[in-house]
Amino acid sequence: MPPYEAIKKAREKNLDLVEISPTAQPPVCRIMDYGKYLYQQEKKEREAKKHQKTITVKEVKFRINVDDHDYETKKNHVLRFLDEGDKVKATIFFRGREMTRTGLGRQILERLIKDVEPHSIVEFRPRQEGNTLHAILAPKKTDKEREKEKQKAAAHSAHGQNVPPAQVAKPAS
Repeated sequence: MPPYEAIKKAREKNLDLVEISPTAQPPVCRIMDYGKYLYQQEKKEREAKKHQKTITVKEVKFRINVDDHDYETKKNHVLRFLDEGDKVKATIFFRGREMTRTGLGRQILERLIKDVEPHSIVEFRPRQEGNTLHAILAPKKTDKEREKEKQKAAAHSAHGQNVPPAQVAKPAS
């Protein structure tokens, strides 16, 4: 219909005439409440933001003369951070003469990578920048997979079965 008729109809209904596709032949318009439309769009965007997961990078600092117990404690922190879905930056600082022993630092980071391998993906292999050596680890599973695993474990414990989540058989689809 001609544009003036469309505008007339929109005004009769107390609505707006909104151009949807200006490049089409003829141009496509729609009669709608534009303010309500903008509000709905904003509402959808806010809802989408609620479900976004911000990735945080947690840092765990080591020294080249780290004791076994301290190493185990820090490794457990790394595992906890990975289970929560955060990335982990493992850092080793070298002071003074320790710079001549960078090989020991690399061994510690390689040991850490090997120990947490089932839970993580190595994003950056150990690399040296100045007097620090660092590696970045990311969690292996996504949030959805972790949530499903927790639900399966909860369902099986509710049924009186005490089966670890890794041994739960998937139902046939």
